[in-house]
Amino acid sequence: MQNILTIFQVIISIGLIITILLQQRGAGGSGIFGAGGGSSYYTKRGFEKILFITSIVLASLFVITAFLNLLI
Repeated sequence: MQNILTIFQVIISIGLIITILLQQRGAGGSGIFGAGGGSSYYTKRGFEKILFITSIVLASLFVITAFLNLLI
């Protein structure tokens, strides 16, 4: 059972890395330092919103599998 959780956790981590790397670079914390451009409000749409939600889900699954792997 522990081997299955470990393999599942590796697959989730690879997916999480990919979704984070595919997200747009200019939408992050660069607006804090004045490099944000014109507006300070940015709306995620389309594929970018799907990537954002997917990264949240994968991060949650990663934490859950890490906790389960710790308990077993």
